[in-house]
Amino acid sequence: MHFSRPSEPRLEPLEWAAKLAREAMKDSPAYVVNMRATMAHNKLVSKAMGMFSQTILLQFEDDLTRRDVEIAVLRTCWNCGSAYTFGQHGLVALVDGVTETELYDATRPISQGKWTPAEAAMLQLVDDLCADDCVSDSAWAEASQHYSAADLCQLLAVSGCYRMVCGFNNSAGVQLEDGVPGWPTPVDTAQA
Repeated sequence: MHFSRPSEPRLEPLEWAAKLAREAMKDSPAYVVNMRATMAHNKLVSKAMGMFSQTILLQFEDDLTRRDVEIAVLRTCWNCGSAYTFGQHGLVALVDGVTETELYDATRPISQGKWTPAEAAMLQLVDDLCADDCVSDSAWAEASQHYSAADLCQLLAVSGCYRMVCGFNNSAGVQLEDGVPGWPTPVDTAQA
């Protein structure tokens, strides 16, 4: 169950911060101007959340790929009902090897997608964590067959971090920027 998401900002993006964000994001596949300009209301929160999410997204110790991490982020965004965060990460995910079909599949029951066994286990891990703040024994056992202890730690942190980001974006009423998609639609395979 989700509460209704605000259709207008509850915290207005700060224009000076939006200007800086537009410059910083001009060459990025994502364009998180409104989020950065909203978080700018609190320097500590802005800095801490930015550093945490960038570290989780860009640092790898073992076998996880950027594609794996983006799939986990997308599924977390779906579970949290955050169209803003999903839309931004959908743009990044496409650069990192996720297909348009997989963007849509990340919003459907796991069995409906063409996920590898490892990806399906990762999606179930994220679903469990988002549903109950604890991964079930069965999901943990399956994920452990595919991912190292370091990878499991990172997947838990990725989903936890993005639950926080989604909660901020949803609650503050961060609105999608022009041209940034929200939820994906089914891919028409006849035209693809």
